Amino acid sequence: MRGASLFVAVLLVLGSAPSQAQDKYPSKPIKVVVPFGPGSATDIVMRIVGEQMRRELGQPIVIENKPGAFGIIAIEDMARARPDGYTLQIGNPGTNALAPIVYRKKFKIDYEKDVVMVTRLSEVPLVLAATTRDFPPIDYAQFIAYAKANPGKVRYASAGIGSNNHYDMAAFARWAGIDIVHLPNKGGGAAITNDLVTGDAHVALVNAASSTGVIKAGQVRALAIMSDRRLAEYPDAPTLLELGYANAKGLWSALYAPAATPRDVIETVRAAAAQALRSEPVEVAFSKQMIRALPSASLEDAQAFDRAEMAYWKKVTDEVKVELPD
Repeated sequence: MRGASLFVAVLLVLGSAPSQAQDKYPSKPIKVVVPFGPGSATDIVMRIVGEQMRRELGQPIVIENKPGAFGIIAIEDMARARPDGYTLQIGNPGTNALAPIVYRKKFKIDYEKDVVMVTRLSEVPLVLAATTRDFPPIDYAQFIAYAKANPGKVRYASAGIGSNNHYDMAAFARWAGIDIVHLPNKGGGAAITNDLVTGDAHVALVNAASSTGVIKAGQVRALAIMSDRRLAEYPDAPTLLELGYANAKGLWSALYAPAATPRDVIETVRAAAAQALRSEPVEVAFSKQMIRALPSASLEDAQAFDRAEMAYWKKVTDEVKVELPD
């Protein structure tokens, strides 16, 4: 009997081995939900990094674009998924720092309990840009002077009421002492840039990655850079930081997962993203788009950054009063 029991035990161990091998993460494609349409800065970042993460993890990274509702649709899709590492989400300040504060009542999840940042990925400089169509200012100083001389007549575009570039511009205008009019556009970054090209808006904060073409073509003018460093592509455009505006932040992106995802799985994703961001293909692709790789050093580092960003945007929303839609 003892020999028979030992034989059965051996069979059970051998029988479980293939199952355990299959369960090793990742064993199937990983979905990343993008809260914007194809071609947006966040989408561009994920497609570049995702291709290299595929090489690191040995599984495809499937991009699923789910725009709308300031990222709530994409965030909830990820947060409600099985917490096994096979559904992730990429976000930016507007979707994953500002929306949970501004649109808290619209969420059907408890954002702070249900979502965790896995790693920071990148930063895209923002350009304070102006239309060249019937708008006289040709540099930052002239823009400020013109806006002060024409209160309530300069229009600025954003990705909608309560978006990060709405709050960013409102906070900047408050600091600069100018009275400018908000022109919301729910179409995302490409639509905002088009507002400048057509002259419907006079100025906007647009991301450097997707606005280069129209700036190089002379349809839009770079007045200043919202980042901590100048861009070689626009050497005459100063940073808002050097002009004295302390809150001149670029547009970061980060990966998120359901909060109940096992730590070892999250760490596998973080490490793969870090390796991808250090790779030559990503470095070359990012350079062409003026994107800077900024991986988190650890999960603790990512989550400390997340808390700091939430605190920053809470302060901004307390100071800048925006009338939100119902």
